[in-house]
Amino acid sequence: MTLPIRWKVIIATLLVLACGLLIARTLAIRSFEQQEIVRSEKILEVSASLITYGLQPFLMQPGSLSATPRLQAAVRDLGARALTRVTLIAPDGRVLADSAVPDNTLSAVENHLARTEIQQAVATGRGRDVRRSQTTGERTLYLALGLPTQNQTTPAVFLRLGLLMTTFDREVGKFHKDLALAFGIAFLIAVALSVGLAHSITKPLSDIAIAARQLAGGDHEVHIRTGSRDEVGLLADTLNHMTNQLKAKINELSEDRAQLLTVLTSMVEGVMVLDCKGRVLQVNPALEGMFDVTRLDARARLYSDIFRHPQLDTLVSTVLANRVNEEDEILLQPSGRCLHIEASVTHCDRENDACMVLVFHDITELRRLENIRKDFVANVSHELRAPLTSIKGYIEALRDGGKDDPTTSAKFLDIILKQSDRLNLILEDLLQLSRIESGQILFKREPLDIQRGIERTLAMIKPLADKKGHRLVTVIEDDLPAVLGDEDRLMQVFSNLLDNAVKYTPENGTITVAARPVSGDPERPSIMTTVELSVSDTGIGIPERDHPRIFERFYRVDKARSRELGGTGLGLAIVKHIVEGLGGQVWVEANVPTGTRFVVRLPI
Repeated sequence: MTLPIRWKVIIATLLVLACGLLIARTLAIRSFEQQEIVRSEKILEVSASLITYGLQPFLMQPGSLSATPRLQAAVRDLGARALTRVTLIAPDGRVLADSAVPDNTLSAVENHLARTEIQQAVATGRGRDVRRSQTTGERTLYLALGLPTQNQTTPAVFLRLGLLMTTFDREVGKFHKDLALAFGIAFLIAVALSVGLAHSITKPLSDIAIAARQLAGGDHEVHIRTGSRDEVGLLADTLNHMTNQLKAKINELSEDRAQLLTVLTSMVEGVMVLDCKGRVLQVNPALEGMFDVTRLDARARLYSDIFRHPQLDTLVSTVLANRVNEEDEILLQPSGRCLHIEASVTHCDRENDACMVLVFHDITELRRLENIRKDFVANVSHELRAPLTSIKGYIEALRDGGKDDPTTSAKFLDIILKQSDRLNLILEDLLQLSRIESGQILFKREPLDIQRGIERTLAMIKPLADKKGHRLVTVIEDDLPAVLGDEDRLMQVFSNLLDNAVKYTPENGTITVAARPVSGDPERPSIMTTVELSVSDTGIGIPERDHPRIFERFYRVDKARSRELGGTGLGLAIVKHIVEGLGGQVWVEANVPTGTRFVVRLPI
């Protein structure tokens, strides 16, 4: 387990303090002992001078000193007076007298020549040692001096004084206790100070660590508060400044990303971004709809694994290889959608960076409108050319002599008049359709009785139906609600639909007109919001493949039969524009078992 920095600071501080206190204690005790030993040594030196003076009678005797009761008594007396242990030692190490040894055991005392202090005294005339006495068992400070006798320069006897260290040891023990108490108190104070110091140092650091963790978790509102002006305070201020800058940058990037995503998601053009390896980095919803893929499936994968289209593969490979912008058109199967592709490259060569942007424009409708325009130009040219050619031909025939024959000239003039009327009808329908599409015709929005309009239209169509032996049937529900519309325009819609039904139904057919209220909201089928009008016939019918184009201008299922019946090819286009202008819908469907059924729905 990793220790917090606070405990590291506390433990390190206490260890350093404990080591310092131990060293100070050792040095203090050693200094105290040295001072006491020096003081005791001076006391022994003074005592040695006095004792030497007291032994002068024995030192003045000629010859060597010898162990005698008199000498032993004198030594014991001098030791008692000096409060020290006095020992006289011969140069050969024999103990001549000792104030701490009974008279009867003096001869049994071992040789002292090997004692440290004696060795030093032999060498230098003076020796000192501190040790536990073998005779008394007490720790003792020894001082040994060489004493020459009369008329001798070399020591004839060694005087050794011993001072018991019992009092000194008690003083040292007391000193130990005082030091331990003082150091203990100092250690406790140091513990409190180190905890406070560690807290003052680590608390801002802990706040900084918590703030950094919150910042990493996405909380950009965090702010570090510290009152210190030291390095920790400087670090906190720096982190606060960095947090503010980071927040500003993130907000800026978020806004840019949101704007970019808004642009991408709202674009009707498909967008795909690739890196230099051809991996997909981004696609927008429009492209997902074009290729029926999802962003999760496409991202980080090679484009060739997602969009399996040879022409697209060739375009992307060429652009990535040559690093030049290219354009192309592709056709998607089986939907038949036509896409115009604009491929642009950047100067980035790193992986996972945008290297190529492809924009897909859906030009299916544009191509369809171009085809309609081409068909319209071709059809209107053909429709206008046919009557004009006929008129021109019959006029030339009249000039070539036909005018001289009254019967022939009358016949030719009737044909010319008929073709002129047909040409005029085409031009009128074109002009009317153009005005409707350009909004020049404003539709009225008035409540209309749909049943009365149907009856009026049927009355106009009935003579044509009777000529071909058709049976007109009406199925109109009672209490049919009124619709919002323009009566004249609706009459034109009904007449066009009924006129087509009469034209394209063989003799003795049946034409049915029905009207009923229906619901325009699948979620609320009980609420009637529209009136449905249908015109059904038992005629030749319209193939299923032609249903989507039946309302285009000049579009004919059977061109030869349509011209033979005198249609302009614009009637259904006018019907569609009028119905949609009134807020309704119109479509065609097959009539079972034969024929065609046109359906018009108008809002109530």
